[in-house]
Amino acid sequence: MSWLTPDDADDDVPYGEYADHRVRERPNPKANRPRTKRRPEHADAVIGMVTGVDRGRYAVRIGAGADPDDARERTLTAARARELRRTAIVIGDRVQLVGDTSGDEGSLGRIVGLEPRSTLLRRSADDSDRVERVMVANADQMLIVVAAANPEPRVRLVDRYLVAAYDAGIRPLICVTKTDLADPAPFLAHFAALEVPVFRIAHAGGAEDAVAGPLAGIRAALAGRTTVFVGHSGVGKSTLINALVPEAQRATGHVNEVTGRGRHTSSSSVALRVATPGAADGEAGWVIDTPGVRSFGLGHVTGEGILRGFTDLAELIERCPRGCTHQDDAPDCALDAAVADGRLDAAGAARVESLRRLLR
Repeated sequence: MSWLTPDDADDDVPYGEYADHRVRERPNPKANRPRTKRRPEHADAVIGMVTGVDRGRYAVRIGAGADPDDARERTLTAARARELRRTAIVIGDRVQLVGDTSGDEGSLGRIVGLEPRSTLLRRSADDSDRVERVMVANADQMLIVVAAANPEPRVRLVDRYLVAAYDAGIRPLICVTKTDLADPAPFLAHFAALEVPVFRIAHAGGAEDAVAGPLAGIRAALAGRTTVFVGHSGVGKSTLINALVPEAQRATGHVNEVTGRGRHTSSSSVALRVATPGAADGEAGWVIDTPGVRSFGLGHVTGEGILRGFTDLAELIERCPRGCTHQDDAPDCALDAAVADGRLDAAGAARVESLRRLLR
């Protein structure tokens, strides 16, 4: 047993000079707090909805009652916190905000958290690209805008929109514009079995030529919901949004007479509030305008997700043998039998071909 004091014992013990109680602390020249992995809880954060994204800055709408100390409804600019730098924040996201949330000119809030998402609309560059690109979060509906003519409606592109909507759990709607130029009935026959709500609007020269009746029906469908608008360039999507939200002032373009293609006018997505005459404030809806696309990749969607987009063929698909690929060379495929015996007409046969293309 040793009666030496701790200081004396260190002189006899090897490496005693390195004892814990003698370690010198490195001075802190900046006099700042040591780094820690603990993060603040942000109990005072308010919730807002992302309505615009521009070069690392987010426009966030704080609704009335979101902040118990300030019930003003306002839009503010925010940046995201460093811990969210690898997290995709898109239009429609509900985010947690701290910092200056007054919305005054020159103010800047900070996004410190993301609320759980109810839905997520995604696309890929093409069908071979497995990298998904998040487009919109928390949308309830998808309004697929097509033109009856100029440019010609594309059945397979609408099929892709439908697959993406059903895969995300979003209700699809179809709006056909420029019905004064052509009869949309042959095109709509491809989707008659889906029972998707359809709206028809004649746009000859702009928003002022839109028929009031169809617009009223669209407004009623948008009330109290968040709806993402998608469509080919040149179909009149921005014109329709300007008719629904006059203050939006979205740029509109024209269709090239030689190529028959529309020019991209919307370069970024934006969420806009659309009011329904006579409805309460809580029943106002949100529309999300997205840039026009000429392709919509489904590389991130599984085969089961694609099949969910063809609800009109679901009953026949259930009769297929187990492990059926539903392709042309699949033995005893119920889809081939339905086409052969006439249970599926020409439009149904086209739907089968579209399904097989997507599965391939």
